[in-house]
Amino acid sequence: MRVNTYIVFLFLLIFVIGLIVGIGFNRNKNIKKNIEIEKKMEKRVRESVIAGSWYPGSRDELKGMLNGFLNNVKKEDIEGLRALISPHAGYMYSGQVAAYGYKQIEGKYFKKVIIMGPSHHYPFYGVSIPNYTHYRTPLGDVPISEDAKEMIGESDLIKSIEEAHSKEHSVEIEIPFLQMTLSNFTIIPMVFGHLNSEDIKRVADVILRHFERNTLIVVSTDLSHYHPYSDAVRMDKNCIDAIISLDIRDAYNGEMCGKYPVLTLMEIAKRINLSAKLLRYANSGDVIGDKSGGVVGYASIVFYENNTDNGVIGKEQQRYLLKIARNAIKTYLDNGKVLDVEPKYDELNVRKGTFVTLEKHGELRGCIGNILPDKPIYLSVRDNAINAAFRDPRFKPLESDELDDIEIEISILSLPELIKADTPEDYLRKIERDRDGIIIKYMGKSATYLPQVWEKIPDKERFLESLCYKAWLPGDCWKKKGVEIYRYRVQAFKESEL
Repeated sequence: MRVNTYIVFLFLLIFVIGLIVGIGFNRNKNIKKNIEIEKKMEKRVRESVIAGSWYPGSRDELKGMLNGFLNNVKKEDIEGLRALISPHAGYMYSGQVAAYGYKQIEGKYFKKVIIMGPSHHYPFYGVSIPNYTHYRTPLGDVPISEDAKEMIGESDLIKSIEEAHSKEHSVEIEIPFLQMTLSNFTIIPMVFGHLNSEDIKRVADVILRHFERNTLIVVSTDLSHYHPYSDAVRMDKNCIDAIISLDIRDAYNGEMCGKYPVLTLMEIAKRINLSAKLLRYANSGDVIGDKSGGVVGYASIVFYENNTDNGVIGKEQQRYLLKIARNAIKTYLDNGKVLDVEPKYDELNVRKGTFVTLEKHGELRGCIGNILPDKPIYLSVRDNAINAAFRDPRFKPLESDELDDIEIEISILSLPELIKADTPEDYLRKIERDRDGIIIKYMGKSATYLPQVWEKIPDKERFLESLCYKAWLPGDCWKKKGVEIYRYRVQAFKESEL
């Protein structure tokens, strides 16, 4: 009897253990299943709506077509390329013209591409950025940048309207070309409705806040539509001339379906001193060889940094900016008002990042600035001078009896450039001491040091460690996976030097 009792007990014990293991296995299985479901729910893909019609639906056929277009084009020596205007008809019509622009970015590194196209199917006012995580083409999925969500919250003109994207081809048609010429990039798809001239400027403001050195803008548009061949060529020439000369008023009168994205790019180009160049023009009559009916115009235009002055502000302009900074501080001290100032030099109307640094008896007394180009130089200097004197949280507001003891230094910044590095040692090799201003971004926090800081922290590791601390991050954050380190250069000048 005792043996039988032991056997029964043993069977019961095995059963209970098996039940517990089974429950645990099923629970883990369910957890994994739920995680997989959540991941699928998190990934919201905008499927292609034109694959198989506007361009081939087969991956191999699409790659072959694009390679054919790109191989027909010579790569030009265009430094500082920042934006393209590209057509958006079916590839059989406009693909070869588009290839002239995309050939120029082949092999370059752009981390983020802002694609701006018009809405052909859904009328609305403003700009829409979709609530997707990826765009899909036969060449794969392209992720949408995290910046897209931020941009929606930065202006009441920018919304998320699903109907503006669900059937729209103007953004999608550009993506396979990008997939063939770039790698490891994200996109910000922007579909434009109607805008007035003031709202174009407001949208440009938002874009410029996210326009870094490794950002490319692609504007998707065709030119005139369905006019007789000779009329179309004349109209398109006038429109292209207006774009290249950055004549916004004349360009507004051009017959472009992507008028508002083009005008927004032109506004940006004027602010940050970009030049434009036509690479290729053709229309559908040229492509198919039939010029007897109405034709559609296509152009490939590049925008690039205007380096005619090498970004250098002359001595006379330097003195003028330092005078603005000092007068702005004095005016604010005297009556709490912002100095009213007019632009005296055209080159100070260009939008660039600036910093204003105040020193008292050789010690820092305030330093405030903006890295990205959100204002003309002369206004940026005025506002940053006031901020450095009265709003730097590290110091108490400047008092009247200190003004004569203050020396002002101004730094004019280039656009930040992401440093590509695989290891911490790569960063140390690639960063140039005394020349590079550095930005560190990690876990949603960021901080920057101007190149002048190298004088106080000449060791590269200590420099990066200190910058991590400045961002309220661990000192070794610059070594972590996922960190982003940017560099920029400055032109700096101070009162004692002039």
